[in-house]
Amino acid sequence: MAAKLSLLIFFFIVTIAIGLYCRKHTTDVNSFILGGRSVGPWLTAFAYGTSYFSAVVFVGYAGQFGWKYGMSATWIGLGNAFIGSLLAWVILGRRTRIMSNHLEAATMPEFFGKRYNSQALKIVSSAIIFIFLVPYTASIYNGLSRLFALAFDLPYWVCVLGMAVLTGLYVTMGGYMATAINDFFQGIIMLVGIVAVIAAVLNGQGGFFAAVNSLAQLKSDIPVTLGQAGAFTSFFGPDPVNLLGVIVLTSLGTWGLPQMVHKFYTIKSEKSVAAGTVISTIFALIIAGGCYFLGGFARLFDNPAIYNSQGRVMYDSIIPYMLSELPDVLIGIVIVLVLSASMSTLSALVLTSSSTMTLDFLKGLFMKDMSEKKQVLIMRLLIVFFIMLSVVFALNPPDFIAQLMGISWGALAGSFLAPFLYGLYGKWVTRKAVWTSFITGVGITLANLFFPFVNSPINAGALAMVAGLVVVPLVSLFTQNPYCSTIDATFACYEEEVVVPKRVALSNGEAGKKETFKA
Repeated sequence: MAAKLSLLIFFFIVTIAIGLYCRKHTTDVNSFILGGRSVGPWLTAFAYGTSYFSAVVFVGYAGQFGWKYGMSATWIGLGNAFIGSLLAWVILGRRTRIMSNHLEAATMPEFFGKRYNSQALKIVSSAIIFIFLVPYTASIYNGLSRLFALAFDLPYWVCVLGMAVLTGLYVTMGGYMATAINDFFQGIIMLVGIVAVIAAVLNGQGGFFAAVNSLAQLKSDIPVTLGQAGAFTSFFGPDPVNLLGVIVLTSLGTWGLPQMVHKFYTIKSEKSVAAGTVISTIFALIIAGGCYFLGGFARLFDNPAIYNSQGRVMYDSIIPYMLSELPDVLIGIVIVLVLSASMSTLSALVLTSSSTMTLDFLKGLFMKDMSEKKQVLIMRLLIVFFIMLSVVFALNPPDFIAQLMGISWGALAGSFLAPFLYGLYGKWVTRKAVWTSFITGVGITLANLFFPFVNSPINAGALAMVAGLVVVPLVSLFTQNPYCSTIDATFACYEEEVVVPKRVALSNGEAGKKETFKA
């Protein structure tokens, strides 16, 4: 107990200290929510990764999909690393930084409003974020509370309030920069923790090869496998179709999530983009790959403790049960690991929600003449409000809200991914196509919620994203933009010439001359 408490107290002290240190650097809107657009590659990459992976992944998804798909669940982690991180940085990173800076857009709704010259798109997209993002915050408390109960025998409400207060303190004090620095500190803990936990769990099963051999003896209960043994150690697992749906939702979905895309707004330089791409990919490969790889051995821990009174598997109990026999020091590391993952995600969610509500809704509709100081004050108050709201949902989750949290990724990414991605690259995207994407993304996820036509919310979310990628170019083909002159001005930011050294571009002129090229 002393070891666990010492790790926890040290974590709390460092977190609050970072918030106090960054407080003096949050005097205006730009510094509070964007870090002055001067955040380096390590902080940006770790902020991206730690916002990506929370207790939902480590406790919920790793246990659930590891139980269902066995070792093939590792494909989800690989998809998160190479699609959700590497390709996201390569395809979105530079262009998001350039265009968002050119448009002076600090949030995704503000980007939509200025890119498509529509105040209505800005307001509606901010409403979609509020409806589907804020309730999602409640889900990250669940996995954390189970591990705290395991380590300290604390009631659920104490865990929820403790995490909410700590997160609220450092985010309201230091804004985005405090979040980014804490994410770096927390990311280091996550990297060390996941490696130590995997080694300890596999060692408890006699080592990697013994664990794989034991898993290979188990028969799958999924009909398509005909009850054959070895399905849980096969290349694509017992259910490759639904596995693909999970990969699409959790990997491609990050491209349309406002709290993830926001990280690209803050990048400092071209060098930071290149370095951040590599760092973020390696981070995701270790964390996501490690989580799902660990979850792949879930069937080896089949025990009455993971079943409810009706005999159904409680997926959120699988990982805590796997860890229950670890030494106290390792359990303490796991607690700090999951606390780090959860707080980094919660801070990203509430910062995104508060900035969107302040800049895109209140300032856009009711308080157009707000001063910088007042905007920062309102954002701080809204951060507290959103955290309190998430606590209310977490302590007394209504059935509808619980379902809503499960489909939030699908609704948000289904609505935003296509118009944001295409909007960075093509002048041809029309305003009506963006409206169609919003209607399609929200419509598919809500329709499946009330009148299920897809077998899971995850597959419905994947379908919503793919549908958006199809309908936006299709609708744009048959509609026109009424604001052609502003489109050329928007894309002019990519044509600005910059001077670079020869290691970036070879000169076609005389030796010694500097070379210029278009951004």
